[in-house]
Amino acid sequence: MRYPEGGGLTAERRAFREGIRLQAGVRFAAGEKTAVIARDLRVSVRSVERWRRAWREGGMEGLRSAGPANSPIVTDAQFAVLEEELGKGPSAHGFDDERWTLARVQTVIRRRLRVSLSVATVWRLLKRHGWSWQAPARRALERDEHAVEVEEGGVAAGKSLAAASGAWIVFEDEAGFSMTPPRARTWGRRGHTPVIRVRGRSRRRTSVAALCCYKPGDKSRLIHRPRTHLLLKGARKSFSWKDYRDLLVRAHIQLDGPIVVVWDNLNTHLAAGLKRYEAEHDWLTTIRLPAYAPDLNPVEAVWSLVRRAMANTAFATPDDLDRILRRELRRIQIRPHLIDGCLTATSLAINPPTPP
Repeated sequence: MRYPEGGGLTAERRAFREGIRLQAGVRFAAGEKTAVIARDLRVSVRSVERWRRAWREGGMEGLRSAGPANSPIVTDAQFAVLEEELGKGPSAHGFDDERWTLARVQTVIRRRLRVSLSVATVWRLLKRHGWSWQAPARRALERDEHAVEVEEGGVAAGKSLAAASGAWIVFEDEAGFSMTPPRARTWGRRGHTPVIRVRGRSRRRTSVAALCCYKPGDKSRLIHRPRTHLLLKGARKSFSWKDYRDLLVRAHIQLDGPIVVVWDNLNTHLAAGLKRYEAEHDWLTTIRLPAYAPDLNPVEAVWSLVRRAMANTAFATPDDLDRILRRELRRIQIRPHLIDGCLTATSLAINPPTPP
């Protein structure tokens, strides 16, 4: 390895280069020409010229290694302080937006740790401690983090209830898909932006309600129900509480067991008819997610998988949109490990009940 993790030459490499310079010093004393020495030692002519000047000024001692460079370092204890400062966010340090750039981190290091580092050294420092350049996730200002922690406990309780009673724990969410596909990066000639032709006047939109179903000892399942928006005056453009009821009944039949449903506080989920239906059927239990906490719902990751597969796809007709939607959802259905991965992305886990 030429450079260690912290930058600079290793001790072995410094000794090797010192040997090369000392060989050049012996040949300087013998009166050999610079070009000949550079060719035999396989180095540049400019390096040999620089060594010759050092040899003239200090002899053979002038060619010896001066040891490792005494560049400023940041210890692990100092980096812990730096991480705490970075965790406060850029706005806490007087910056206008929430972007940590290398130059800004360099400024915080100089202000807080009283150490001057180059931008390249800052990059190596962050990389060595597990930091990377990332796109941030959005989070609503209205989100109550304390409520999220409390509700996570409620979700965990629901999972324990499902495991103890032999029920399935089912996460529900809905999403809409239009004729305009999601955009994704693609290769193109510099200066010529790639163009995707899409239908500009189509208002066709398809909504999908999906259930991610988990139970210890069984393969994870994905159950979904599409709804096409009719372009008629007064036609409903979203799922009704009866649609959700029918979806839950369908899940109960397919899963062949009781279910514990975890979903958000959408007004349709809180409909009186749906609550009445739940009270009348002991196989159905519902648990509410906290407000503005989509990261606790694995179905959100399902939508990400579907949109990623549909990116840059030009839909010619509404039937193309429906066909590709069915294909991508089916692709996830037959791969239970993808459904498990969606649950893993929420940092939640469903454990089997402990024996008495």
